[in-house]
Amino acid sequence: MEYERIILEKKDRIAKITLNRPKELNAIDKETHIELQDALKNIEGDPETRVVIITGAGRAFCAGADLKYAIALSDKPVEMAAFGQLFYDTFAIIDNLSKPVIASVNGVALAGGIELMEACDIIIATEDAKLGDQHANFGLIPGGGGSQRLPRIIGIKKAMELLLTGDAITAKEAEALGLVNKAVPADQLEDVTMEMAAKLAERSPMASKAIKMLVNKGMQVDLYTGIMLEKGALALHAATEDRLEGFNAFLEKRKPNFPGR
Repeated sequence: MEYERIILEKKDRIAKITLNRPKELNAIDKETHIELQDALKNIEGDPETRVVIITGAGRAFCAGADLKYAIALSDKPVEMAAFGQLFYDTFAIIDNLSKPVIASVNGVALAGGIELMEACDIIIATEDAKLGDQHANFGLIPGGGGSQRLPRIIGIKKAMELLLTGDAITAKEAEALGLVNKAVPADQLEDVTMEMAAKLAERSPMASKAIKMLVNKGMQVDLYTGIMLEKGALALHAATEDRLEGFNAFLEKRKPNFPGR
Protein backbone atom coordinates (compact mmCIF):
# COMPACT_ATOMS: atom_id res chain seq x y z
CA MET A 1 0.00 0.00 0.00
CA GLU A 2 1.04 3.63 -0.43
CA TYR A 3 1.85 5.50 2.77
CA GLU A 4 0.79 9.04 3.61
CA ARG A 5 1.42 9.15 7.37
CA ILE A 6 4.67 7.21 7.55
CA ILE A 7 7.80 6.78 5.46
CA LEU A 8 9.30 3.31 4.99
CA GLU A 9 12.91 3.05 3.84
CA LYS A 10 15.11 -0.03 3.49
CA LYS A 11 18.88 -0.09 3.10
CA ASP A 12 21.71 -2.41 4.13
CA ARG A 13 19.35 -4.88 5.87
CA ILE A 14 17.87 -2.06 7.98
CA ALA A 15 14.28 -0.85 7.69
CA LYS A 16 13.44 2.65 8.92
CA ILE A 17 9.87 3.71 9.68
CA THR A 18 9.40 7.44 10.15
CA LEU A 19 6.15 8.76 11.57
CA ASN A 20 5.47 11.61 9.16
CA ARG A 21 2.91 13.98 10.67
CA PRO A 22 5.29 16.67 11.98
CA LYS A 23 2.59 19.35 12.28
CA GLU A 24 0.64 17.04 14.60
CA LEU A 25 3.83 16.03 16.47
CA ASN A 26 3.36 12.63 14.83
CA ALA A 27 0.17 11.94 16.79
CA ILE A 28 -1.36 8.60 15.85
CA ASP A 29 -4.81 8.31 14.28
CA LYS A 30 -6.55 5.29 12.77
CA GLU A 31 -4.85 5.65 9.40
CA THR A 32 -1.40 5.87 11.02
CA HIS A 33 -2.07 2.57 12.79
CA ILE A 34 -3.15 0.94 9.53
CA GLU A 35 0.01 2.12 7.77
CA LEU A 36 2.27 1.12 10.67
CA GLN A 37 0.77 -2.36 10.81
CA ASP A 38 1.14 -2.81 7.07
CA ALA A 39 4.78 -1.66 7.13
CA LEU A 40 5.64 -3.94 10.06
CA LYS A 41 4.02 -6.94 8.37
CA ASN A 42 5.93 -6.10 5.18
CA ILE A 43 9.17 -6.05 7.17
CA GLU A 44 8.36 -9.32 8.93
CA GLY A 45 8.00 -11.03 5.58
CA ASP A 46 11.20 -9.55 4.13
CA PRO A 47 14.16 -11.90 4.70
CA GLU A 48 16.59 -9.16 3.64
CA THR A 49 15.59 -6.90 6.54
CA ARG A 50 17.15 -7.76 9.89
CA VAL A 51 16.61 -4.65 12.03
CA VAL A 52 13.89 -2.00 12.33
CA ILE A 53 14.19 1.64 13.39
CA ILE A 54 11.12 3.66 14.36
CA THR A 55 11.50 7.44 14.60
CA GLY A 56 9.53 10.63 14.04
CA ALA A 57 9.76 13.50 11.56
CA GLY A 58 10.34 17.02 12.83
CA ARG A 59 10.66 17.91 16.51
CA ALA A 60 8.77 14.96 18.00
CA PHE A 61 8.97 11.19 18.18
CA CYS A 62 5.25 10.84 18.91
CA ALA A 63 2.84 12.89 21.01
CA GLY A 64 0.52 9.92 21.46
CA ALA A 65 -2.99 9.40 20.18
CA ASP A 66 -4.42 12.08 17.94
CA LEU A 67 -6.78 13.62 20.50
CA LYS A 68 -8.70 15.62 17.88
CA TYR A 69 -9.43 12.34 16.14
CA ALA A 70 -10.33 10.64 19.44
CA ILE A 71 -12.59 13.48 20.59
CA ALA A 72 -14.51 13.24 17.32
CA LEU A 73 -15.37 9.67 18.32
CA SER A 74 -16.65 10.62 21.79
CA ASP A 75 -20.27 9.86 20.92
CA LYS A 76 -19.34 6.73 18.97
CA PRO A 77 -18.39 4.18 21.66
CA VAL A 78 -17.95 1.27 19.25
CA GLU A 79 -15.60 3.23 17.01
CA MET A 80 -13.78 4.62 20.06
CA ALA A 81 -13.21 1.10 21.39
CA ALA A 82 -11.96 -0.02 17.98
CA PHE A 83 -9.53 2.91 17.88
CA GLY A 84 -8.20 1.98 21.31
CA GLN A 85 -7.77 -1.64 20.23
CA LEU A 86 -5.52 -0.50 17.39
CA PHE A 87 -2.86 0.61 19.90
CA TYR A 88 -2.74 -2.86 21.45
CA ASP A 89 -2.66 -4.47 18.01
CA THR A 90 0.14 -2.28 16.63
CA PHE A 91 2.31 -2.62 19.72
CA ALA A 92 1.71 -6.38 19.82
CA ILE A 93 3.08 -6.62 16.28
CA ILE A 94 6.23 -4.82 17.46
CA ASP A 95 6.45 -7.09 20.50
CA ASN A 96 6.13 -10.23 18.40
CA LEU A 97 8.20 -9.09 15.43
CA SER A 98 11.03 -11.56 14.86
CA LYS A 99 13.48 -8.69 14.29
CA PRO A 100 14.93 -6.22 16.81
CA VAL A 101 13.18 -2.85 16.86
CA ILE A 102 15.04 0.32 17.84
CA ALA A 103 13.16 3.44 18.89
CA SER A 104 15.15 6.51 17.83
CA VAL A 105 13.52 9.18 19.96
CA ASN A 106 13.84 12.77 18.83
CA GLY A 107 11.88 15.26 20.91
CA VAL A 108 8.74 14.39 22.82
CA ALA A 109 7.36 10.89 23.44
CA LEU A 110 4.19 11.32 25.44
CA ALA A 111 1.20 9.15 26.41
CA GLY A 112 0.69 6.78 23.47
CA GLY A 113 4.07 7.93 22.18
CA ILE A 114 5.94 6.66 25.21
CA GLU A 115 3.89 3.45 25.01
CA LEU A 116 5.10 3.03 21.42
CA MET A 117 8.66 3.63 22.65
CA GLU A 118 8.24 1.08 25.47
CA ALA A 119 7.12 -1.58 22.99
CA CYS A 120 10.44 -1.34 21.15
CA ASP A 121 13.42 -3.49 22.10
CA ILE A 122 16.13 -0.83 22.33
CA ILE A 123 15.65 2.90 22.91
CA ILE A 124 18.10 5.63 21.89
CA ALA A 125 17.00 9.20 22.58
CA THR A 126 18.28 12.74 22.55
CA GLU A 127 19.38 13.82 26.04
CA ASP A 128 16.70 16.50 26.29
CA ALA A 129 13.85 14.44 24.85
CA LYS A 130 10.69 14.85 26.94
CA LEU A 131 9.23 11.49 27.96
CA GLY A 132 6.08 10.92 29.95
CA ASP A 133 2.84 9.00 30.30
CA GLN A 134 0.58 12.02 30.60
CA HIS A 135 -2.78 10.27 30.57
CA ALA A 136 -3.41 11.23 34.22
CA ASN A 137 -3.11 14.92 33.33
CA PHE A 138 -6.29 14.63 31.30
CA GLY A 139 -8.24 12.24 33.50
CA LEU A 140 -7.33 9.29 31.30
CA ILE A 141 -5.56 5.98 31.84
CA PRO A 142 -2.96 4.28 29.63
CA GLY A 143 -4.50 2.67 26.58
CA GLY A 144 -1.53 1.03 24.88
CA GLY A 145 -0.03 -1.18 27.54
CA GLY A 146 1.77 1.55 29.49
CA SER A 147 0.42 0.48 32.89
CA GLN A 148 1.98 -2.95 32.32
CA ARG A 149 5.18 -2.30 30.39
CA LEU A 150 6.48 0.67 32.39
CA PRO A 151 6.54 -1.10 35.81
CA ARG A 152 8.23 -4.09 34.22
CA ILE A 153 10.93 -1.85 32.78
CA ILE A 154 11.69 0.56 35.65
CA GLY A 155 10.03 -1.01 38.69
CA ILE A 156 6.67 -0.48 40.31
CA LYS A 157 7.37 2.52 42.60
CA LYS A 158 8.87 4.88 40.02
CA ALA A 159 6.37 3.72 37.42
CA MET A 160 3.53 4.41 39.83
CA GLU A 161 4.86 7.93 40.40
CA LEU A 162 5.13 8.71 36.69
CA LEU A 163 1.75 7.17 35.87
CA LEU A 164 -0.15 8.86 38.72
CA THR A 165 1.41 12.31 38.39
CA GLY A 166 1.63 12.44 34.61
CA ASP A 167 5.02 14.09 35.02
CA ALA A 168 7.54 14.02 32.19
CA ILE A 169 11.27 13.35 32.50
CA THR A 170 14.23 13.88 30.21
CA ALA A 171 15.87 11.03 28.36
CA LYS A 172 18.94 11.52 30.53
CA GLU A 173 16.80 10.84 33.61
CA ALA A 174 15.15 7.92 31.80
CA GLU A 175 18.57 6.46 31.03
CA ALA A 176 19.36 6.40 34.77
CA LEU A 177 16.07 4.54 35.37
CA GLY A 178 16.77 1.95 32.68
CA LEU A 179 13.93 3.17 30.47
CA VAL A 180 16.32 4.43 27.79
CA ASN A 181 19.40 2.50 26.64
CA LYS A 182 21.36 5.53 25.48
CA ALA A 183 20.73 9.26 25.90
CA VAL A 184 22.87 11.17 23.43
CA PRO A 185 23.32 14.75 22.16
CA ALA A 186 20.78 15.61 19.46
CA ASP A 187 23.41 15.86 16.74
CA GLN A 188 24.56 12.30 17.49
CA LEU A 189 21.15 10.57 17.51
CA GLU A 190 21.17 9.38 13.91
CA ASP A 191 24.79 8.19 14.00
CA VAL A 192 24.37 6.30 17.29
CA THR A 193 21.10 4.77 16.10
CA MET A 194 22.61 3.62 12.81
CA GLU A 195 25.68 2.25 14.59
CA MET A 196 23.44 0.14 16.82
CA ALA A 197 21.29 -0.97 13.89
CA ALA A 198 24.34 -1.95 11.83
CA LYS A 199 25.69 -4.00 14.74
CA LEU A 200 22.38 -5.84 15.16
CA ALA A 201 22.13 -6.42 11.40
CA GLU A 202 25.40 -8.38 11.58
CA ARG A 203 24.07 -10.72 14.24
CA SER A 204 22.29 -14.00 13.55
CA PRO A 205 18.64 -13.37 12.62
CA MET A 206 17.72 -16.75 14.08
CA ALA A 207 19.44 -15.97 17.38
CA SER A 208 17.92 -12.48 17.53
CA LYS A 209 14.45 -13.90 16.94
CA ALA A 210 14.89 -16.51 19.66
CA ILE A 211 16.39 -14.10 22.19
CA LYS A 212 13.61 -11.54 21.68
CA MET A 213 10.93 -14.22 22.07
CA LEU A 214 12.57 -15.68 25.18
CA VAL A 215 12.94 -12.34 26.94
CA ASN A 216 9.41 -11.14 26.12
CA LYS A 217 7.72 -14.46 26.93
CA GLY A 218 9.96 -15.13 29.91
CA MET A 219 8.94 -11.88 31.57
CA GLN A 220 5.40 -13.20 31.78
CA VAL A 221 6.17 -16.48 33.55
CA ASP A 222 7.99 -17.84 36.58
CA LEU A 223 11.73 -18.58 36.47
CA TYR A 224 11.38 -22.35 36.05
CA THR A 225 8.95 -22.02 33.14
CA GLY A 226 11.19 -19.41 31.54
CA ILE A 227 14.18 -21.72 31.77
CA MET A 228 12.13 -24.49 30.17
CA LEU A 229 11.28 -22.09 27.35
CA GLU A 230 14.99 -21.40 26.91
CA LYS A 231 15.82 -25.11 26.95
CA GLY A 232 13.32 -25.81 24.18
CA ALA A 233 14.49 -22.84 22.10
CA LEU A 234 18.11 -23.95 22.48
CA ALA A 235 17.31 -27.37 21.06
CA LEU A 236 15.56 -25.81 18.07
CA HIS A 237 18.32 -23.26 17.51
CA ALA A 238 20.95 -26.02 17.40
CA ALA A 239 19.45 -27.17 14.09
CA THR A 240 19.81 -23.76 12.39
CA GLU A 241 22.38 -22.89 9.75
CA ASP A 242 23.18 -19.75 11.74
CA ARG A 243 24.38 -21.86 14.67
CA LEU A 244 26.60 -23.90 12.36
CA GLU A 245 27.99 -20.76 10.72
CA GLY A 246 28.80 -19.31 14.12
CA PHE A 247 30.74 -22.42 15.14
CA ASN A 248 32.59 -22.56 11.81
CA ALA A 249 33.50 -18.87 11.97
CA PHE A 250 34.92 -19.37 15.47
CA LEU A 251 37.02 -22.36 14.40
CA GLU A 252 38.22 -20.59 11.25
CA LYS A 253 38.93 -17.35 13.12
CA ARG A 254 36.82 -15.21 10.80
CA LYS A 255 33.78 -12.96 10.96
CA PRO A 256 30.54 -14.95 10.63
CA ASN A 257 28.17 -14.38 7.72
CA PHE A 258 24.82 -15.57 9.01
CA PRO A 259 22.37 -16.79 6.34
CA GLY A 260 19.32 -16.23 8.56
CA ARG A 261 18.17 -19.84 8.42
